[in-house]
Amino acid sequence: MTIWFRQHLFALKSALTHLRGSPGNFLFNVLVVAIALALPIAGLTLIENIRPISSQLSIEPEISIFVSPDTPRPTATALSIPIKKLLKEKNITASLNFIPKDKALASLEQSSNLAEVLSTLGGNPLPDAYILSLSNNDAGKLDMLVEEIRQMPDVDIVQLDSAWVKRLAALVQIMQLGLLFLAATLSVVVVVVVFNATRLQVISHQSEIAVTRLLGATNSFIHKPYYYTGALLGLLAGGAALGLIAASLQPLNRAIAEFAKLYASEFHLQPLGLLPSLLLLAVSMVLGLVGVWLSVRRQLARAN
Repeated sequence: MTIWFRQHLFALKSALTHLRGSPGNFLFNVLVVAIALALPIAGLTLIENIRPISSQLSIEPEISIFVSPDTPRPTATALSIPIKKLLKEKNITASLNFIPKDKALASLEQSSNLAEVLSTLGGNPLPDAYILSLSNNDAGKLDMLVEEIRQMPDVDIVQLDSAWVKRLAALVQIMQLGLLFLAATLSVVVVVVVFNATRLQVISHQSEIAVTRLLGATNSFIHKPYYYTGALLGLLAGGAALGLIAASLQPLNRAIAEFAKLYASEFHLQPLGLLPSLLLLAVSMVLGLVGVWLSVRRQLARAN
C-alpha cells in the first residue's frame, strides 16, 4: 500500500513539474475544452430550469366547445345530450360543464381590466360554451372526438385547450435528445483535444521516457503522470465551464426578469445544483483520462 501511494504521489509531482514547464499550452487546452463543455452544460441548465414548469402544468386534455352565437339558450343546453351520447359510444370518461355566456362575461369582467371596454359593446359578444374535461387515458381519442363534435349542429368552434402543454412537453423531450447528441459530439471533441495535447507532450519527453525505461520503469509507471495531467485538465476545464455558465446567468436573468413581468411571473434561471455539478466535473475528468489513455498507448506503442 505504501509503495502504491508513493508511486502515485511521484506521478502527481511529475505531472505538476511538466505543467510548470509549459503552463501556457496547458491553460490554452483547458480553455478550449471548457468552451466545448460549456455548450452542453448550458443546454442542461436550460432544461433543468424548464422541466419543473412543464411538470407543474396540467396536461389533462380539455376541449372548449363554443355554441353558435345566434343559438337559443334551450337549444344550447340541449346540445349536452348528443355530446354525452358520443362520449358513451366511444367509452370516454369525461366531465361536461355548461358555461352560459352571461356567466362567462361576468367572469371576464372580474378577472381582467376590460370591464369598461366590454360595457361599450352594447351587448354580450360571448357565446354559450361547454368545457369537456377528459382523463389522460383517453388522450389518444382526442382528434377523432374533436372532429365529430365539430360536425354537430349549432357548434361553432371546438378548441383543444391543453394541446400547447403537450407541445411544451414534446419540445422538452426533443431538447433532451438534441442535448444528448450535442454532448456526445462535443465529448469526442474534448477527447481529441486531450489526445493531441498529450501526444505533443509525449513526443517532447521521448528522451526522458527512454532513460526511464533503461532504468527499469514499467509502462504503468510511465503512464501515470500523463493520467494525472489529463484528469487535472478535465477537472479545471469542467470547473471553468460551470463558472462561465453561472456567470452568464446574471445578465440573462436581468433580461428575463423584464420579460417575465409582462406575464406577472418571477421566472429566472438558476445554476445547476451541487450534485449535477459534481457529476459533470467527474464526467469531464473521465473524458480527460480517456483522451490521455488513447494517446499514451498509441505513442508509447510506437516508441517500442
